[in-house]
Amino acid sequence: MSIKLPSNSEMLSPDFTFGVATAAFQIEGANTADNRLPCIWDTFCATPNKVKNADNGAIACDHYHLWEQDVELIKNLGVDAYRLSIAWPRVMDEKGEPNQAGLNFYQNLLKKLKAEGLKVFVTLYHWDLPQHLEDKGGWLNRETAYLFKAYTDLVTKELGEWVDSWATFNEPFCAAILGYELGIHAPGLAKPKYGRQAAHHILLAHGLALPVIRANTPQAKVGIVLNMNQSYAASEKTEDQFACLIRETLDNQFFIEPLMKGQYPQILKDVAPQYLPTILPGDMAIISQPLDFLGMNYYTCNHNAYEPQNLFKDVKNTSPVEYTDIGWEIAPHAFEELLVNLHKQYELPPIYITENGAACADEITNGEIDDNQRVRYLNSHINAVNNAIEAGVDIRGYFAWSLMDNFEWAEGYSKRFGLTYVDYTTQERSIKRSGYAYRELLNSRKNQFRTQKASS
Repeated sequence: MSIKLPSNSEMLSPDFTFGVATAAFQIEGANTADNRLPCIWDTFCATPNKVKNADNGAIACDHYHLWEQDVELIKNLGVDAYRLSIAWPRVMDEKGEPNQAGLNFYQNLLKKLKAEGLKVFVTLYHWDLPQHLEDKGGWLNRETAYLFKAYTDLVTKELGEWVDSWATFNEPFCAAILGYELGIHAPGLAKPKYGRQAAHHILLAHGLALPVIRANTPQAKVGIVLNMNQSYAASEKTEDQFACLIRETLDNQFFIEPLMKGQYPQILKDVAPQYLPTILPGDMAIISQPLDFLGMNYYTCNHNAYEPQNLFKDVKNTSPVEYTDIGWEIAPHAFEELLVNLHKQYELPPIYITENGAACADEITNGEIDDNQRVRYLNSHINAVNNAIEAGVDIRGYFAWSLMDNFEWAEGYSKRFGLTYVDYTTQERSIKRSGYAYRELLNSRKNQFRTQKASS
């Protein structure tokens, strides 16, 4: 099985960036090493019945100690770029002073990545808020947005020399809604008003950080990463169509409209005002500053039926469809539709697909990891990106999630998203069939470059 694009695809151009992605808490481990502070996910993992099998991030993939080996792994996959995140609790102490040991780790890692010729995409916040800030209200406390600005100032000054692209936040929806509205992620709070206020403060923090990043690293691109699913109505009934609209508004438009238009979706004022946060004068101007790029994470779609209390409820597709091991519908057509629809709705900056991948029930046969479902998933979704580009969407790069199996948040280590298999007992890494297929695509592209150059 292979991953193939049309021979005339713009994604085969040397200007298009292919990469792999990870996040600090999911791979680093060493959660008490070198003065790293506790974060909300350490606390959440230690809370009974929050994470499957009571798993935690204490060791994870031990990337903190095995990072040099992992850089070789990235290089071996033949990608152009690596997307990683910085752990806030690893680089600052409780007084906001730098933790040099943590900074040294990232400096050494970034230097090595650049020495290997890789582009470096850094996310400043991938959900690991220092616990001492959560104790003061976390993202419900407006002051956290200003503390994020100070953290950003430190990190961009210390690491900016080796960074090509900064994303302020990864998936504000998950950080705010899963963490503060639904309670299924850290810190585990569960009130609608909490989720939307946390989201507003995260978007405010993003806006406050933008001029800091631009001042400290003028050579780098800066943006934010959103996650979106394409929403569908469960039926043609008016109430289900309405449910779909509300789901789309709350999950997607609530996060992109403030960035693009400086406002929250106006429909909420009349239909669901309980989902609107408290906004202070000037906030929306800060949030809606221009971006160099928009990161987009996509995994699946959703189907919605009307429910009086919550306005919508998630239901299964009534058509026969394929699901991944985590129970997510495989819907590449929805990916293409999402990208094209956003392009029609907004004047978007260039887009990078910053995460896309699948949790699969990998099978090990004679030492080889067969993950044919993931190969099919990647092939169909990379081609969906190509279709969106052909429809006029300005997409500049694609990052597969993930470089390797890792701590999958509330699912612990029970689900595997990696292009590389990790034996958590021995920490041995083994490239899966999907990793080889991804590398084959990128190598064929490079061979095409050489052929074109030789003939010109």
